[in-house]
Formats: sequence, C-alpha cells, structure tokens
Amino acid sequence: MPGLLTPAIEVRRANDRQSSRLSWLDSRHSFSFGTGRPDPANTHHGLLLVNNEDLVQPGTGFETHPHRDMEIVTWVLQGSLVHQDSGGHSGVIYPGLAQRMSAGTGILHSEKNDAYRPTDAPSPTPVRFVQMWVLPDEPGVTPGYEQLEIDAELLSGSLVTVTSGMDRHRGTTAIRIHNRYAALHAARLQPGQQVTLPEAPFTHLFVPQGSITLEGAGPLTQGDAARLTATGGQRATALEPSELLIWEMHATTTL
Repeated sequence: MPGLLTPAIEVRRANDRQSSRLSWLDSRHSFSFGTGRPDPANTHHGLLLVNNEDLVQPGTGFETHPHRDMEIVTWVLQGSLVHQDSGGHSGVIYPGLAQRMSAGTGILHSEKNDAYRPTDAPSPTPVRFVQMWVLPDEPGVTPGYEQLEIDAELLSGSLVTVTSGMDRHRGTTAIRIHNRYAALHAARLQPGQQVTLPEAPFTHLFVPQGSITLEGAGPLTQGDAARLTATGGQRATALEPSELLIWEMHATTTL
C-alpha cells in the first residue's frame, strides 16, 4: 500500500503523448510502458500501466499475439472491435459495452475492426478505442474474458463503475478484475453535467471525447489526462458532450 503521499494534480496534454503510427493504426500512449521507447519518469500512475487511445482502419487490426499476467480493459468510442482468443472467447465490442480480458497464465488474442457501417455514413468507419492495463494481485490466474452492456446506465450522467476488484463494488460493478485495489469508472456527460472524482491515493482521469473543466486543474480536452495523488472530491464539468474514464486506485505498482 502507498505510504505518505503529497496531494497533487498533474495534467498531461494529448499532444505530449508518445505515438505509434502504421498504415492501419494510429496509437497514442499515455505511458511509455511497453512502447519500445521507455521513459523512466512515465511508466505508470498508481496501478495503471497502459492507457492507449487507438484508431484502427476498417478491415485491419491486431493479429493474434500473446499476453500474460495482465488485466486488460477495452473501451470502444466509435465503430466496433472483434475480439477472439485462445480460450475460445469471442465478441464484438462497441460503445457502451464493458469488456475485460484476464491474460493470467497466458493467452493469445486478436482484435480487428469489423468495418461497422453506420446507416448515415458512405463507407466503413475506423474503430476508436481506449485500452487500459493493470497488473493482477497475483500472477498465474486462470485466463478469462467478460463483457456486459452498460449503455443504459451511462444515460444517467453519473459515474458508472465499469470494472472493479474492490470488495465494496462486489455485486454492483459491471465486470470484475483480479485487482482488489483498483476500479474503473466511466461517465457520459451532456454540457453542464458534472461528476465528483473518488478520493483515492491514485486517480487517473482521461478525457477520450469532448472537453471538461476539472476543479484545481482547469480545462481538459480530448486526449488530455489528469493524474491525481492523495486527493479527490474535485468536480469535473462537461463543456460539451463528453466521456470520462476514471481509474480509482488504492495501491501502486513498482516497476
């Protein structure tokens, strides 16, 4: 558990993120973990190791590749993403669907843009999503997969717990992760609506869509993040239709 911490809010701007660009992929990395360009000062915040915003072109995607001992949460913002893995799990992830894969002792999976075609669009659209990684409490858990539709809950304009391993969220969270110190909350806000950040040793607020103002930090726009330490209770207010992803973490990791 974290020791004595100094209250702080650190804003990280969208344009300051590392990026990976291929013909089919535009990926923006909030942290340098696993990017091939390590930055010892930017490996994680609390338990959150990866917060990647990915844009994948139609008919393309991540071919089958391995993971081990990682809790991987995927949140789609636009289009839809096809998941398949070596555990026999498959699914289509779309906006408003909570999804988690536990890599555990080892799993192979692929993620592809299934070229979803909205009725008002002349051609297939890219899929845009945020993928987030946290370590499990213990290595070697059985690999697993879980998804659940929570679009209706997001209509409330309040914080919705997407996934959690905390005992206090048992029975109320959409899906579970194997980390008893971490929870991911989401909010879909209209202009003027606001949510209050949880109090925790470590909080990571990411704005994947829209723009907000955060007490103590000012305006945050699409792709911006705020890393909070030993604080909470700040109000985040939408300036336009917005989505927020908020990790509440009561421990940190040592890399």
